[in-house]
Amino acid sequence: MHLHHVGHAVEDLEEAKARYALLGFRVRAEGEVESQGVRVAMLEPPGGGALLELLEPTGPETPVGRFLARRGPGLHHLAFAVPDLEAKLAELRAEGLPLVDEAPRMGFGGHLVAFVHPRAFHGVLVELVEE
Repeated sequence: MHLHHVGHAVEDLEEAKARYALLGFRVRAEGEVESQGVRVAMLEPPGGGALLELLEPTGPETPVGRFLARRGPGLHHLAFAVPDLEAKLAELRAEGLPLVDEAPRMGFGGHLVAFVHPRAFHGVLVELVEE
């Protein structure tokens, strides 16, 4: 398992991309996850390493829109790559950890993903990504 990406909720995707470009980040992929009401830009850091996922809501009623209304821009989640998402979810469920997603679903870039409730990891929303 390794850190796949860090999710950062932003109010203006274009402005955020330009700001991170000043640090040498480049856009690896962009798109929209309609089911979650979010526009996404996946940024690659100079020299490689974990990606940065910028998340702009398509409306205030979306999960990221509600997050921004409550907390403002900032860290949204940490995402870890796992080889077998269903097995990891079963392991976490057996340990009694609260899950947001009981089963994998399609995430940005065609990856299967599932979220673990922030209560499970001391206030941090965790995303699991099957690579």
